[in-house]
Formats: sequence, structure tokens, C-alpha cells
Amino acid sequence: MSQTIYLATGNAHKLRELQQMFAAANLPWAIEGAAALGGMPEVDENAGTFSGNALLKARALQERAPKEAWVLADDSGLEVSVLGGAPGVHSARYAGVGAKDGANTEKLLRALEIIPDGVRVARFVCVLALLGPKGEEKIFEGECRGRIGRTLAGGGGFGYDPVFFPDGFEKTFAEIGDDVKNKISHRGTALKKLFAWLRGQ
Repeated sequence: MSQTIYLATGNAHKLRELQQMFAAANLPWAIEGAAALGGMPEVDENAGTFSGNALLKARALQERAPKEAWVLADDSGLEVSVLGGAPGVHSARYAGVGAKDGANTEKLLRALEIIPDGVRVARFVCVLALLGPKGEEKIFEGECRGRIGRTLAGGGGFGYDPVFFPDGFEKTFAEIGDDVKNKISHRGTALKKLFAWLRGQ
């Protein structure tokens, strides 16, 4: 019988991606979205760090969860070196609160318009915060380094995936397919650490 981990997000893409990875890991744990608990509470993500924001989201959903439940939150984003690490923790709202993926990506490409190809380096960062029923609080981090292209490429993924070329690839995250992306991505790396910890429980 599998145990349930509730994911503190209203992002359907993120939920689907994590459900795929959990299924592939063949663990006795199932992932449910915040909708199963009545929806994701409003959270002011003002911690200033990925780990801080992940904990804010996890704690907010934990208040709605059964006492025996486990809650997982993901805070992730894109850091571009030449932009001083922006958009960083503001990745999901880079073009403004409630901005769609397309608007955020368009703003990023405009900001990098005159930047030469050789210095368009970036990294995706993911921090997972896992809270347990006995006060457990675990943090797992992952990153994927790469560069930012000049135009959108590919129809897969979400967020900045169509402009991010991971190191060693001539295709974007949106082009390489879920199976490959999940193995090399920032989220995939953080999840491998989480899975290793869960196997020890």
C-alpha cells in the first residue's frame, strides 16, 4: 500500500512531471496535488531564496493536510549569470504577477538581445522541501547548467524550457522529450536525492 505525498502547487505541469518521475522510480509513494486538499493556499513567496519559498509553500499546505500526511513543495527557477542571477526566485512572475510563460520568456529574450552567445550562460535551480508528520523537515537541491538561445524551439516542457539548452545538448528542454529531460534536469537531480532518502525510510 502506497503512502501519499501532497504536492504544494497549483501548477498542473509541475504536478504531472513529478508524478511521472515518482512512477518511474517505482517507490511505494504516490503524489497528489493540492487540489486533493481543497486547493493550494495563497502564499506570499517573499523569502528571497528558493529554499525559503519552498518551505513557505510546504508549511501553508501542511496546515490543510491530515496530521499523518507528508507534504512536498518545489521552488525552482532560472538564473542567468549576465543578469546577476535574474530572474531567479521571480522566474514565475518575471514579467509581472500572474504573467504567463510566454510573457516571461519574451522579457528574458529582450533582456539578452544584445548579449553575445558565448556569455548567455544560465542554470536552472530546484529546491524540494519535504515536511513529515513528526516534524521532519528535509531539503533537497538540484541544478542543471546550460545557456539561453535566441528564439523559442520545441513544443514540450513549460516555462523557459523552449529557450534553455542544457550543457552537452544542441536541443532545448522543450525539444529533448520528457524522458531525457527528467534524467538531467534540476528537478530530476533534486528528486534523485529525495528518492534516495525515501528509500531509507
